[in-house]
Amino acid sequence: MSDKARKLFEALDLDHNGTLTRAEVIIALRTKGPSLAAAGDLPIWGLGDEDASSALFDAADQNGDEMLTLEEFAAVVDRRFGWS
Repeated sequence: MSDKARKLFEALDLDHNGTLTRAEVIIALRTKGPSLAAAGDLPIWGLGDEDASSALFDAADQNGDEMLTLEEFAAVVDRRFGWS
């Protein structure tokens, strides 16, 4: 798991409970995404609309429980963003 994935997960975890919901991913990427991209913490092409954010969530939700753990999230973003 990359440090970048961990940092991005923490930025998206709006309620700081250690998991991500679909709504958190969508809202956080919409509100924080541009500043995360500007800081180099998210590839600019990683910014997307609500459908793209929802698709990222679906790709990461390996067990289908509608919650993402850091491990589920990192496995997808490290591969998708080339961070591993």
